[in-house]
Amino acid sequence: MNGVGDPIHFLLVDDLQENLLALEALLQREGLACLKARSGDEALELLLTHDVALALLDVQMPGMDGYQLAEFMRGAEVSRHVPIIFLTAGVADRQRRFRGYEAGAVDFLQKPIEADILRSKANVFFDLHQQRRQIIAQRDELEALAEALTTADRNKNEFLAVLGHEIRNPVMALSAGLHFLRRPRDPQKVGEIHGQMERQVAHLTRLVDDMLDISRIDQGKISLRKDRVSLRTVLEFAVEASRPQIDAARHAFSIDIPAEPVALHADPTRLAQVVSNLLNNAARYTPAGGRITLAARVVDGVAEVDVTDTGIGIPPAMQSKIFDLFAQVKSPTERAQEGLGIGLALGKQLMELHGGAIGLAASEPGRGSTFRLRMPVLQD
Repeated sequence: MNGVGDPIHFLLVDDLQENLLALEALLQREGLACLKARSGDEALELLLTHDVALALLDVQMPGMDGYQLAEFMRGAEVSRHVPIIFLTAGVADRQRRFRGYEAGAVDFLQKPIEADILRSKANVFFDLHQQRRQIIAQRDELEALAEALTTADRNKNEFLAVLGHEIRNPVMALSAGLHFLRRPRDPQKVGEIHGQMERQVAHLTRLVDDMLDISRIDQGKISLRKDRVSLRTVLEFAVEASRPQIDAARHAFSIDIPAEPVALHADPTRLAQVVSNLLNNAARYTPAGGRITLAARVVDGVAEVDVTDTGIGIPPAMQSKIFDLFAQVKSPTERAQEGLGIGLALGKQLMELHGGAIGLAASEPGRGSTFRLRMPVLQD
């Protein structure tokens, strides 16, 4: 089935070329394309490769006549429902008409053909076919919308389940800490409990901030505080924020930043947030003792920043969805990693607000991934 904007095809079948040209001239209108065949065999070939709205068949043709062609059309799935109008120069007696209608004709027109009658009848089938295309397009749109709503509902349920898990753990830790502090206290233990509670509060704060950021961006309410900033400053700030998680997993970490100054027009806090999220993901999805690399360079006036890890990698089927909201890669044990699955979606939107981009440069299950940020360098 062709699209709504594609031309609608009529099939004209007559053994005389001059008759075909005359029919085409009579039927000419915007959005119509006439397919011309001088035999039944040529007509059947055209029907196999085109969506035809109406077939006008000459009854008297050498070899396969119009009636035989109509019977072949009715026997083939691809042309079974194509309306047929017979064109005849002979006497259309009752027996001939009955044979024609039995073969699937919707009408007979006597030659010489009256132009107004032909155009009037043909326009009816043109409009019907156009309406059919529109209905099919609307049906496809509704099916796509229904599928999108189903996916959104499933993602929402998965998100709520993950959110409940993510919030429950720090809340339970905070509750246990408060319970401990109500009892006679060991001064050394109090310091440890305070440290644990501070980390859990920071975790909850990060979850809430990420959710608020997504909401603000979707509503167009987030604003960047752009200024001239050094790429090195942004990356060092991101590393500082992510270093505890990298060190906790005993990962080997290396950084390669250009020695020469690289200036950007950016919000340093938001840009560092994107890089830090990539580093945190690398630490989270890499088994303990892995390697993480942060590398930056300038290529053709564009700053490129790569975050590479030796982690679990991303399955091929998941790679096109990794920047979707709530998307998460599962570990080999099929448990989703810690987090809500909104960090990369948030990073994508923040990079677009900066006029830059974020993408998956490479990934292989079991061998790690490389994410790449690209952003124009500020020219002096």
